[in-house]
Amino acid sequence: MRTILDWYQSGGPFILPLLLVGFAGLMLLAERIVFLIVQSKIHVRPFMEKVISLVRADKLDEALKVCAEHQSALPDLGLVILRSRSRNEADLMHVAKTATLTVVPGLTSRLAWLPTLAIVAVLLGILGASANLHEALTRSADPIRIGVAYALRPFGVGVLTAIPLVAGYAYLVHESEKLVASLEEFSARLVNALIDRPDVRLGHRN
Repeated sequence: MRTILDWYQSGGPFILPLLLVGFAGLMLLAERIVFLIVQSKIHVRPFMEKVISLVRADKLDEALKVCAEHQSALPDLGLVILRSRSRNEADLMHVAKTATLTVVPGLTSRLAWLPTLAIVAVLLGILGASANLHEALTRSADPIRIGVAYALRPFGVGVLTAIPLVAGYAYLVHESEKLVASLEEFSARLVNALIDRPDVRLGHRN
């Protein structure tokens, strides 16, 4: 830990832009995680099964009430489909697809900046390492050891900054894809329930 603190305290002029990149990346990562948690703060499978069973029992008002009790992407999709009051498959699928499309941009918004900031952090670290090594080699009496040690500080900071950004990006992409898959499954099964088509689920006998 002391070594890492030394990197920040005596890493040269490139530490400040690295800190700015790291701060921006972590703030973006935190905002995206909070947004994703808000959009998926529900036990997906129990909620899905409850709404589908109510619709199949022709208890649409109760299904609407269950959806209205929650505030996240899946219940919102259920509300949109159920409030359409349509029994036409094409119309229902169009409504479901449109509703899903309104959610996806919010999930993926600004995600591309996370790997970009991670790459920028590493590049700044490499640039800082080159600059520090050049300075050390031109000024030090023992250039090799001191120069290499000095050069490694911004490079280490850059890599350290990139790690949580890359890991966070992978997590957000995975969770976003999982939520989109749940939305697509829920919309398809809900439409099937509304038009009284069999509920097909592999591994289940209803």
